[in-house]
Amino acid sequence: MKPSPGSPVTSWPLPRSYHCNYSTHRSELTSMRVFKPAAIPPSEITSRERYLNRREVIAGLAGTGLAFGATTALAAERLKFTKNARLSTSEPTNSYEDITTYNNFYEFGTGKAEPAERAARFKPKPWSVTIAGEAEVKGTFTLEDILKPHALEERIYRLRCVEAWSMVIPWVGFPLGDLIRRFRPTSRARYVAFKSVMRPDEMPGQRFPVLDWPYVEGLRMDEAMHPLTILAAGLYGEVLPNQNGAPLRLVVPWKYGFKGIKSIVEIRFTERVPPTSWNISAPREYGFYANVNPQVDHPRWSQAQERRIGAGIFTPKQPTLMLNGYADQVASLYAGLDLRKNY
Repeated sequence: MKPSPGSPVTSWPLPRSYHCNYSTHRSELTSMRVFKPAAIPPSEITSRERYLNRREVIAGLAGTGLAFGATTALAAERLKFTKNARLSTSEPTNSYEDITTYNNFYEFGTGKAEPAERAARFKPKPWSVTIAGEAEVKGTFTLEDILKPHALEERIYRLRCVEAWSMVIPWVGFPLGDLIRRFRPTSRARYVAFKSVMRPDEMPGQRFPVLDWPYVEGLRMDEAMHPLTILAAGLYGEVLPNQNGAPLRLVVPWKYGFKGIKSIVEIRFTERVPPTSWNISAPREYGFYANVNPQVDHPRWSQAQERRIGAGIFTPKQPTLMLNGYADQVASLYAGLDLRKNY
């Protein structure tokens, strides 16, 4: 049984680890004991190089039976790509461990560590993506068919979560607009809708009606065609880990992170605004656009500042930038649009 659109998710049995994205009553929030992980000082964060060296040691031990808890990351495939410095931020990137162990991916669980802990059973290969709707070219295509014509780039983007935390991530991917052109959407196609895979046997979070599964998202066509919008197939030069949306996810850096739908199996061109999962669940709190805007607070917390994951425990929060710092590139998309009303 699924919740009706707009119904508060707290009317349904939820895992004990549910967090601030749920539509809870104020009394419930104040009565809860919330445990926050202590921030890690930058001096204690594992660098990418040190992490890779440690993985090599673990991989060697695995052959002798001395390694415990080895993950699928040990066999991560390296990708061929070029670096796009022009479209990358110069801010320091978060560590690989930050990015792969602190995730919102409710298909695996609502706790930040649960996706990394539970994603090992997920099988991102073989994979296919269905192209449907208002387009001249439609059908189901293998992941290899989707990726083959496109040169991969590394782009270092800011990621701002709606929960007021942020990271800087070196994605590897290609412009979504290049893929869209291949399938020749018709003049009736004004939006692009996305759907995630539905595999409750491999994704235990889908066994609970936390959201109306499968996860769905959407963009306006001009947003989807913008050069900053990419489909990511990797990070830190390797294929995406399962917990980060393998094998293909959306990245729209000027929008809150929940717009970045993961493990995509369908792309559909539509004439009407497509439904989106968090807007269905809590329309008062999560709008279709989900543009990062420090002037528009979430109903239950301020969006004026953000906590950078991996910063030291005494590091103050930093100001949130309009459109996550990408206003110069994308503000023209919203000329004449009230961004307070269309949040």
